[in-house]
Amino acid sequence: MTQTILVADDEPSILLSLQVLLQKAGFAVHLARDGEEALAAVEDVRPHLILLDAMMPKRDGFDVCQTLRADPVHRDVPIIMLTAKSRDIEREKGMALGATDYVTKPFSTRDLVTTVRKHLTAS
Repeated sequence: MTQTILVADDEPSILLSLQVLLQKAGFAVHLARDGEEALAAVEDVRPHLILLDAMMPKRDGFDVCQTLRADPVHRDVPIIMLTAKSRDIEREKGMALGATDYVTKPFSTRDLVTTVRKHLTAS
């Protein structure tokens, strides 16, 4: 069975590059351009893992993460936060709200795929 990943980011170039990268790695990929799209996609797609940008319009990634962790249906889906903010306070906030992992931009594509596989194996 092909595992499904939801990528939520408001930068079109990042969405496209992650879609290509993850599809080449053998995953089915669904995209969301803001926090509200991400929450709707989680209901429709039921992804195995979510790559979630911290700073997005409508609802930011922190809010989306917190909302998903409060929902028993989606509580255990691994969420990897992606953000350009590398300060410890943002990382701590993401982890406190339930993120499984935290990756700062720019990131190594090879390392990101390794991180995704690690969390899919663990879940």
